[in-house]
Amino acid sequence: MQHLELDVVIDAAADRVFAAIADWESQGQWMLGTGVRTTGGDGVGVGATLEAFTGIGKVGFLDTMIITEWDPPHRVVVEHTGKVVRGSGVMEVFALPGGRSRFVWSEQIEPPLGMVGRLGWQVVRPAFALGVKRSLEKFARLVESGGL
Repeated sequence: MQHLELDVVIDAAADRVFAAIADWESQGQWMLGTGVRTTGGDGVGVGATLEAFTGIGKVGFLDTMIITEWDPPHRVVVEHTGKVVRGSGVMEVFALPGGRSRFVWSEQIEPPLGMVGRLGWQVVRPAFALGVKRSLEKFARLVESGGL
């Protein structure tokens, strides 16, 4: 398993940040190259299912997920169940003084293709981490401005 964890501080209350995170269909506004839709349930609570397509145009991959933990406004955990991405993703919100919050995004994933995938991950990890970090910064700006 490969681990990645990034965070951003947001000038908004934890409940507002969590609500924006759990608005899955809006994730395409801030997550680089990704669109998300709910596929089972309304995207709220344990057992709800999601699909995220990451790529450019028709070139990319489908990431299917099931929500395995739901603790608003603090934590949501998804299990990646697709062919390309397997593992878990955790989104946590921590209240900070002054009505601010810290949003932590972490992934524990098993790259596809065995050893080739694990070696490939070492090559793409820095670019992937940069893309996620920029996405989290955009998310923060959107939440702070009321755009989410």
